Amino acid sequence: MTTTTSSRGRRRAPTRIERAAGRAAALQKPRVILAALLLLALTSVMLLDGYLRAEVGGDQRVRTGASSSEVPDAVLDGGPILTFRGGRATTVSVPDRTIALTFDDGPNPTWTPQVLAVLEKYDVPGTFFLVGSMVSRYPGIVRNLVRQGNEVGIHTFTHVDLSYQSSARVHREITQTQLALAGAAGITTTLFRAPYSSETDAIDNYSWPVYQELGEEGYTSVFVDTDSDDWKRPGVSKIVRWATPEDGEGASVLFHDAGGERSQTIAALPEYIEKMKAKGYTFTTVSGVLEEQRGGARAVGGTGRLQAAHRPATGVTLYEGKALVAAVAVAEWTVPVLSVGLMVVGVAVMGRFAMMLVLARRHHRQRNRRRFGWGPPVTRPVSVIVPAYNEKECIANTLESLARSTHPIEVVVVDDGSTDGTSQIARAAADRLGMRNVRIVRQENAGKPAALNNGVRSARHDIVVMMDGDTVFEPDTVRQLVQPFADPRVGAVAGNAKVGNRDTLIGAWQHIEYVMGFNLDRRMYDLLRCMPTIPGAIGAFRREAVLEAGGMSEDTLAEDTDITIALHRAGWQVVYQEHARAWTEAPGSLKQLWSQRYRWSYGTMQALWKHRKSLTDKGPSGHFGRVGMPLVVLFQVVTPVFAPLIDVFTVYSMVFVDFGAALLAWLAVLGVQLLCAAYAFRLDREKYRYLLMMPLQQLAYRQMMYLVLIHSCVTALTGGRLRWQKLKRTGEVGTPSGVSS
Repeated sequence: MTTTTSSRGRRRAPTRIERAAGRAAALQKPRVILAALLLLALTSVMLLDGYLRAEVGGDQRVRTGASSSEVPDAVLDGGPILTFRGGRATTVSVPDRTIALTFDDGPNPTWTPQVLAVLEKYDVPGTFFLVGSMVSRYPGIVRNLVRQGNEVGIHTFTHVDLSYQSSARVHREITQTQLALAGAAGITTTLFRAPYSSETDAIDNYSWPVYQELGEEGYTSVFVDTDSDDWKRPGVSKIVRWATPEDGEGASVLFHDAGGERSQTIAALPEYIEKMKAKGYTFTTVSGVLEEQRGGARAVGGTGRLQAAHRPATGVTLYEGKALVAAVAVAEWTVPVLSVGLMVVGVAVMGRFAMMLVLARRHHRQRNRRRFGWGPPVTRPVSVIVPAYNEKECIANTLESLARSTHPIEVVVVDDGSTDGTSQIARAAADRLGMRNVRIVRQENAGKPAALNNGVRSARHDIVVMMDGDTVFEPDTVRQLVQPFADPRVGAVAGNAKVGNRDTLIGAWQHIEYVMGFNLDRRMYDLLRCMPTIPGAIGAFRREAVLEAGGMSEDTLAEDTDITIALHRAGWQVVYQEHARAWTEAPGSLKQLWSQRYRWSYGTMQALWKHRKSLTDKGPSGHFGRVGMPLVVLFQVVTPVFAPLIDVFTVYSMVFVDFGAALLAWLAVLGVQLLCAAYAFRLDREKYRYLLMMPLQQLAYRQMMYLVLIHSCVTALTGGRLRWQKLKRTGEVGTPSGVSS
């Protein structure tokens, strides 16, 4: 055993990238927060959209058969307009031969403009009782409605039967609708009509307290005398007949400009107006009725005139209303875009599953045929490079596993400026094991790429195997790993990395990910001749190929992906050897896992950007650029970034649409994933019991990976950079015999 000193013996000045690393490190926490806020904003937009569509909280129950013993007889037998001036309930009737046209449930982008066109043509005002959620979605219609001289009232925000609701819910429904009106038309109103209300004689002991409470706050509740029942779509003639009061009586008449298909209403309205005018009737608003009852002139509206029930919105109410309308506009634009994104992600996810299953099966059958071979057996010695930085917990286990190798090797341990005695522990372990083929190379701390390059330069053999200092090999791993080099076209070989510490919850989740997400992917990429990454835990390279490519680059955080793509572009084949297994210690905490996956995902983005010119290259480089690059971008960047849409829309559907159907859809997707995972476990001969952790993995672990990737994207967009990060190790992954499945 010999000890050498790196050519980097004197301390080097920090590079420009490393100087930037210090500045970028300070920005990581804000970027994590920004990533979480982006996902939270996405969820909030979906929740707002669901609420606006009255699909949550929109209780459709209607109370019937309740007693009205607490309601004054004067109210039950009175007119359709209920006020509480001076705290005393008073009803107002519509004067004879007068019609107060009222419309419920709008605004609607299809029917309300047509109703307004009819009213304008006949110079007739209307009183529109608007649903707040619809107001916030179609503010332009409300502005036009008010400018035309019509009157508006509140019909709650989500069209609920208020007799079932708490006092807080009642006030929230009213307040939110007032804000919507303020944002849409710059007004508030004193008129109110409860959903599912009809004539005053239908007021019961449950709804009466609602009218009393609102009346004390200055609201006028409006009922009907004559109901056209146009929502039943009985035909134009019946709508006209049912809306006509008897014997010249005045009436508050109910039509609907939303809530369903209203073509019959649009057809019946001109006929009704002409009929009533022919009978000598005049048309007014609810405010007009009240003004006449007080002895004033009728408030019949007119362009630019403010109805008596309207109040100009000012101050906080106005600005909050505008903010609400703006937020709704964002939601109205965002949700359809997200829906398209969901379709794309869904197709991509299912397509990936299908590709993995089909191509992985073909790969397995091809590589495990009796007649398959790479060529003459590779028996010559190889160099195993172990970069190590503060690996005192693991380095002895790593060397012990290499001591059992069935293939002739030399071991080059590159101590990258460790401060925990890694070199001494490695030397002692080598002496104890009688390993004369171990060399320890020391260097000032310069990062993993520099350590690997130092090892490649120090290697004595033409094939170099690279492994991490926290990884252990099985006795036959090196022999299996180097056999593909019998084919002179092969420049690098990816091994089968396994999670050794899989008996913890976090370890089990990563174990599933390694077997399904990494190794199944590698079979697919191998068959398509576009393997994107040789894992740092286990990979083999032709030394000449690495040197021709310029060695391990410090340009990215993913030096393994960087060198793999560089070899593809240089014309070398990169293959996967499933029988060469390595056992590595996966991060044991969520914080360490975040740190590792952030480096991986951000480094992958850096490597893809660095090699973007392969998209237009010819030959092998072009093959990777036009086959491998799109697949990696689609499956490892785009799909994971937008994959939260699946979960967000699942929650959205469960809360707002159909819980059962949404749950079944989610279970179906989980079933497909379980099928793929089970097949991957079968190919790797793993125990299926770990798949019991998969549902929980989908609910917790996967969401964390989303945030990590979003964090990486934010960092990429802001130009940040981190150096090689050291994870805390425990050394619990021992020899393969102790962790084998």
